[in-house]
Amino acid sequence: MNTKCCAACGQKFEPNPHSPRQAYCSNPTCQRTRKRRWHKEKLLHDPDYVDNQARAQQAWCSRNVDYWRNYRGEHPDYVEQNREKQRSRNAKKRGKLIATMDVPNSQNNMPELRSGLYQISPVPVSMIAKMDLWIVEIRVLSRASMPHPSL
Repeated sequence: MNTKCCAACGQKFEPNPHSPRQAYCSNPTCQRTRKRRWHKEKLLHDPDYVDNQARAQQAWCSRNVDYWRNYRGEHPDYVEQNREKQRSRNAKKRGKLIATMDVPNSQNNMPELRSGLYQISPVPVSMIAKMDLWIVEIRVLSRASMPHPSL
């Protein structure tokens, strides 16, 4: 019988005679690798599969609403490890812009905002901020000679 080289571990194995195109040995680790690669390939090239996976995940989440809350309660070491990883990610991003509490005034050499027409546009999400905050850029489009009436 012909021997083949496993696509996962590289070891030689004898393929099942009923599966002539077998590329992975029967080692459980290699079988997991085969299934993972199949799944990734399917997600890349089959939109129906992607849609079905999304619907299945949504259904599972709606049936198991408290899963993550319970998991975190039962695995405090996991929670602490995640917090540490988040601190590390935040530290790496510190070189980028971070939302601050600076208020424009003459003391910190920032121009004062006067009444006028302003444009608000989104700023890239590469900043560190809480999820419920909006980070915007304000640019003066025109200055009014008198204050706008309150609405």
